[in-house]
Amino acid sequence: MRRFRKACREDFLTIPTPPPGIAAANDPTPPPFGAFAPNAAQQAIISLAWRSRLKRGAFRPMLSRLVNLLRAGPVDVQYQGASFRFYHQASATERGALFNPDYNLEELDFLRTHTPAGGVFVDVGANVGTYAMVLARRVGAAAGPADGELMIETDGDNLGASHIVSGEVSNKAIRVPSLRLQRILGEAGVSHVDALKIDVEGFEDRVLTGFFREAPPSLWPRAVVIEHLSRNEWLENCIAGMLACGYAETGKTRSNTLLVRG
Repeated sequence: MRRFRKACREDFLTIPTPPPGIAAANDPTPPPFGAFAPNAAQQAIISLAWRSRLKRGAFRPMLSRLVNLLRAGPVDVQYQGASFRFYHQASATERGALFNPDYNLEELDFLRTHTPAGGVFVDVGANVGTYAMVLARRVGAAAGPADGELMIETDGDNLGASHIVSGEVSNKAIRVPSLRLQRILGEAGVSHVDALKIDVEGFEDRVLTGFFREAPPSLWPRAVVIEHLSRNEWLENCIAGMLACGYAETGKTRSNTLLVRG
């Protein structure tokens, strides 16, 4: 994992292409990674964004449309040391990682620090894997407050903003199985968690409150990154709950709160 840090700092103005045949981490189906490598014009736009203010969020939709005009479809690139096929037209997260080399870098560095080589990292709300694939350790499932089912509503303009339905169900919602986080970890054979990142669009409290109430402290993660943008939708303040469990807030970004267990 440590080698990723060196790669992302020293070579962030180029877009290397791994040998043919390597699958993109978030899209393992054919064609192989590299089939959608940026053409010269696309790479020029991406590199310009990386070294200028154009990497900021307000400019990314415009850049995405321009890159898509030059060649429609996904783009295969390296992000923080992992291979990705970014469908940037329909995902704000993928646009962020494509056009900004420092996208979520503070959170990633925090998680790297607290996840040793061979350690366990859990990503609840993995999106396209820009945390999980970079850290290269993942336990994946749909986490909820109880074992059963949940309704998830998708957003066609930003698939990364898909969320659990807590009110009226629209025709865009789909039914998915739901398991408690403790059960997901148990079924995966996980006995400890070094670091956990959670971003489930306002459902964070329902996942974490029961987990910290029922799971043994030996299963509590040493470090947590939790998105707080939708905290107004929480039924309980799960950050305050973690502080009461002995965690300390060590940092905060625009989107996330960083906590370490004391």
